[in-house]
Amino acid sequence: MAMKIRLARGGSKKRPFYAIVASDSRMPRDGRFIEKLGTYNPLLAKDSEDRIQMNMERVQYWLGQGAEPTDRVARFLEAAGVKPKTERKNMKKAEPGKKAQERAKERADKAAAAEAPAEEAASE
Repeated sequence: MAMKIRLARGGSKKRPFYAIVASDSRMPRDGRFIEKLGTYNPLLAKDSEDRIQMNMERVQYWLGQGAEPTDRVARFLEAAGVKPKTERKNMKKAEPGKKAQERAKERADKAAAAEAPAEEAASE
């Protein structure tokens, strides 16, 4: 059974509240879970102690059993010092999409074509 430590969303519309749970990876996000390990309230200030609360003993147990934390939970564990920090890179996120790249190339080509005749006229 593939285990995950992940967030299960609760709360009302536009007022999220998450439970940190250990669950089978095949279960739905808000579906059945094996154990609740803590809570995460993103609406609280980042320096608030109540923003993230975890039962570290149980988290350590599930990590020892081979449970994989999701990206967000892994960041929580890194901040708590349970897991070593990993370097993250998403180089493609900053790049514009295909259409935007094509438009930029067309603009550059037009600008180059407009400058070429102007340079010839200036040299004469």
